[in-house]
Amino acid sequence: MWDDQLPVLVPYFRVIRYDARGFGRSGHADTAFQAHADLYALLRHLDVSRASLVGLSLGGRIAIDFTLDHPEMVDKLVLAGPGLSGWQDWSAEDSTWIVAARRAAHARDSIGMAMAWLSSDYMRPAMEQPLLASRLRAIASDNATFWMTLARRGEVERDADPPALGRLTAIRVPTLVMVGDRDSPVIRRIVDTLAVRIIGSRVLVIHGSGHMVNMERPAEFNRAALMFLRRGR
Repeated sequence: MWDDQLPVLVPYFRVIRYDARGFGRSGHADTAFQAHADLYALLRHLDVSRASLVGLSLGGRIAIDFTLDHPEMVDKLVLAGPGLSGWQDWSAEDSTWIVAARRAAHARDSIGMAMAWLSSDYMRPAMEQPLLASRLRAIASDNATFWMTLARRGEVERDADPPALGRLTAIRVPTLVMVGDRDSPVIRRIVDTLAVRIIGSRVLVIHGSGHMVNMERPAEFNRAALMFLRRGR
């Protein structure tokens, strides 16, 4: 999902991307873990003592949790449509896709579960672009085992303890938050919360984009991210 960003960032930075546990080529998420602890272990393994973190959705939530636990290791944050540990209000979410996902889970149809996710309000705007929709179907299919593991075992990832929601004022690194104006109402509420509680943070609204801002509007995302990350270098 970061293929459109690497050519832009590599000339200026050492760039590391990885598959979170349960996704891509990483192992199954079938035992208790914390995603931000995985990131810490990865950076220590690669002998990285300090980095700027760029994350979308789940990746944004991981970046926030990591920053709160290891502020000395974070230079800057770029958060795109981020999740937030401790967030409880999902009342604005369109949950109709869950019906199809549960039906597919009952039939042990992991591909069907993945395709149901692509019909959610998070993914619907991106799926309106035919070429991007094809890429997303391939990615979702490749990650179908994540959905089946979730259906069989339930959520095994443990929240940050304490969760980030009540600790956001402790984040003092330069932070850029990007969000599509067509993203899920839940994500937009999270972004509003970050804007108020992370001191000095900047919010950039990407018009016409849904949740997958780096894939739906790569030129705008890349321009803003590169300018922010290179500032002060």
